[in-house]
Amino acid sequence: MTQRNGGEILINCLIALGAKTSFGVPGESYLAVLDALHDTKGKLDFVLCRNEGGAAFMAAAHGKLTGQPGICMVTRGPGATNASIGVHTAAQDSVPMLLFIGQVGTDLMGREAFQEIDYSAFFGSVAKWVTQIDHVDRIPEITARAWTTAISGRPGPVVIALPENMLTDLSAVATLTAPAPVHEPAPSAAAVTACLEHLKSAQRPLIIAGGGGWTPQGRAALESFGEASDIPVLAAFRFQDLYDNHKPTYAGDAGVGMNPATKSLITNADVILALNIRFGEMTTDAYTLLDVPNPQQTLIHCHSSDRELGKIYIPDLAIHSGPNEIAQALAKTPVSGNRGTWRTEARAGYIASFEVPDLPSPVDMGKVMTHLRSTLPQDAILTNGAGNFATWPNKFFRFGPDQRLLAPQSGAMGYGLPAAIAAKVTHPDRTIICFAGDGDFQMNCPELGTAMQAGAQPIILILNNGTYGTIRMHQERTYPARVSGTDLENPDFCAIAQAYGFHAERVDTTDAFTDAFERALAAPTGAVLDLNVSAEALTPRQSLSQIRATGQTRPSDS
Repeated sequence: MTQRNGGEILINCLIALGAKTSFGVPGESYLAVLDALHDTKGKLDFVLCRNEGGAAFMAAAHGKLTGQPGICMVTRGPGATNASIGVHTAAQDSVPMLLFIGQVGTDLMGREAFQEIDYSAFFGSVAKWVTQIDHVDRIPEITARAWTTAISGRPGPVVIALPENMLTDLSAVATLTAPAPVHEPAPSAAAVTACLEHLKSAQRPLIIAGGGGWTPQGRAALESFGEASDIPVLAAFRFQDLYDNHKPTYAGDAGVGMNPATKSLITNADVILALNIRFGEMTTDAYTLLDVPNPQQTLIHCHSSDRELGKIYIPDLAIHSGPNEIAQALAKTPVSGNRGTWRTEARAGYIASFEVPDLPSPVDMGKVMTHLRSTLPQDAILTNGAGNFATWPNKFFRFGPDQRLLAPQSGAMGYGLPAAIAAKVTHPDRTIICFAGDGDFQMNCPELGTAMQAGAQPIILILNNGTYGTIRMHQERTYPARVSGTDLENPDFCAIAQAYGFHAERVDTTDAFTDAFERALAAPTGAVLDLNVSAEALTPRQSLSQIRATGQTRPSDS
């Protein structure tokens, strides 16, 4: 057989596994891989990014959007540490991702060589698996294992270090031909029966769904069961796109900024079916809505990973099953019961959450969201990073069955723009809207260059209020009127966007938004709209002045 170097073998393996897109920043430590990519355009494309953090965010978003491992390639040392934010985000989002890191040669290891890092130590607590390929003959074996590890059980990121000399070694080893067919675990008939019996006897049943690994068939089955059984369904934190928000059984999301109706729904439920969720801090309101470790509610916890079952709460019924298998099994036997107005009240609480007063801001985001809800295409993809601004796409948009939300459970600022670029690379014909705060946008705004070069320009709405809003909110609550380290002096965002070839406009009033957004939609180069949002409108229902006044009336800790 013809001998090839390690870089070529790796790329051929990734193509055989089904990878079509990779994101990265080049480095001399993996030149052999870059050389192999020279001949794979149209088979495995390389999206050249501006920072490894942005590249890793793109790979994580690609994994969430497609269900296939997002591929990221970076150089050793600083390249890898920059990329760590994307690995952490992929882990908390439960999405598949492969991070390939060029590594110092095996002949130099252990000497603190230039940019040398022990990646098992560095990534061990955030990645699903960390490994290093020391021998060129083992590239197919380890790459296949990394791919399977990333997509099976609870999906997550895998980190693979590639020593430079290994990549230039020659081998005639056979490449991969296809990925292993991985079938998710299915529930036993006894487990399904027990689950149905619990739900059938409940007067106030509730489903909370989330996590990674869902397929369109699984989502449809979940909706079928929820609708036929007339059980209210909550989405876990930042999984609002999992369930058609227009269905009468959808009752909102259990996430940051949880409204009182949602909290009441969880605390008053007598049976909770937790489908594929990991019981994060945001979904449980800092673990206050269910008693730890024994909830008062009857708890049925179903998860694709056995390691999640009983991790925090001791369930009355633990089911080790993938989300699609359990959803399809339940959909075959919907349940009914005497529940009065439980479901209708749950839906009414969700509908009421869209009522928001006029905001003290030149651009009123409540009215902007009303416009977007009525005009965005049925297959639009929304993205956001982290900050108070994320309330608007997360709480004030109703996701239809074909619309998607890419948002970080990790609370990572700067995720939204790279995620939007990854979405546009994957679906160039769909409308991609990125919501970003002014601070959030500046975390990764150089990735506008990536979008320009890749021809993947989304529409970016910058909610420009001149402050790190979330921190300012907490600051005013805890140390009112003592603003420290949260005010921002911003550049001309329109000038920056135009320098990268984007259409750009400053939007100074609510009335001007509709026409500006139409121009943004029509722009072939993508668009940045710089929205003049007052810091006074820091939250939808409480102004900054009101937050400060409340903080000033709190008793002193002294």
